[in-house]
Amino acid sequence: MVAVLGGRGVLRLRLLLSALKPGIHVPRAGPAAAFGTSVTSAKVAVNGVQLHYQQTGEGDHAVLLLPGMLGNNDKEKRLYMFSTDPTTHFFPEIFLFRGSGETDFGPQLKNLNKKLFTVVAWDPRGYGHSRPPDRDFPADFFERDAKDAVDLMKALKFKKVSLLGWSDGGITALIAAAKYPSYIHKMVIWGANAYVTDEDSMIYEGIRDVSKWSERTRKPLEALYGYDYFARTCEKWVDGIRQFKHLPDGNICRHLLPRVQCPALIVHGEKDPLVPRFHADFIHKHVKGSRLHLMPEGKHNLHLRFADEFNKLAEDFLQ
Repeated sequence: MVAVLGGRGVLRLRLLLSALKPGIHVPRAGPAAAFGTSVTSAKVAVNGVQLHYQQTGEGDHAVLLLPGMLGNNDKEKRLYMFSTDPTTHFFPEIFLFRGSGETDFGPQLKNLNKKLFTVVAWDPRGYGHSRPPDRDFPADFFERDAKDAVDLMKALKFKKVSLLGWSDGGITALIAAAKYPSYIHKMVIWGANAYVTDEDSMIYEGIRDVSKWSERTRKPLEALYGYDYFARTCEKWVDGIRQFKHLPDGNICRHLLPRVQCPALIVHGEKDPLVPRFHADFIHKHVKGSRLHLMPEGKHNLHLRFADEFNKLAEDFLQ
């Protein structure tokens, strides 16, 4: 990773140490029977690709869970990215990568009210079980994901849906709500940003070269994705997200925020080391009528670490 960082960047990287401590338990979904209702796992043809999804619940209110980098990951892996430079070994971050049987949205699939909601978790194209194709990152990849997500839910015969979007999935949710306003009922997002700053770009660059990660970090990923695919996809993701830095104001979707019409809840973890508070404030300011909820101890994975609190917040808002 980059060894020379600005003062504020160093501070943010140091904060990553607290993202997840070894003693902290992250809730995981158990087998399907533990969900209270069965979990369907299937693929459906959407926009020329086979998209994988999981579905549970029997409520009239459809809710789509939109994951972040590398998709909806069935099996949760805590991965800490350590630089080979010992002076910068304080750069860990958690990503969740796909295996089988469990999901990074486990607490939501397991515990969101099955009588009120039908919950769907999907793998965007090129991630998880939605392969082929390989994942790529053209300039419109977020817009493509938004269209895929909406068209998936239409293919599943849902007349209207609400969105829960985390990180990259939060960006996708914002775009979907802006571009398909008649189809989106409500939206909850967290860990999202509408533009890219120099500070953001520096963090992204730090994870580009997976060969510099520790062997302990790489090996589970090689087993799950294959080393070449994982390394190539991570590098392409960094290029894909950093390309927005070269646009005016680092724009990803800031121009679309005023077009969001649905009720929107922006949740922000005050200790999120990846997405500074100003990103949540900006979205809140420019999405008319939105609510901002701050979780003082929340980090980037607040829906996992504080699953009960998050689920209640989401349920109350969605009802």
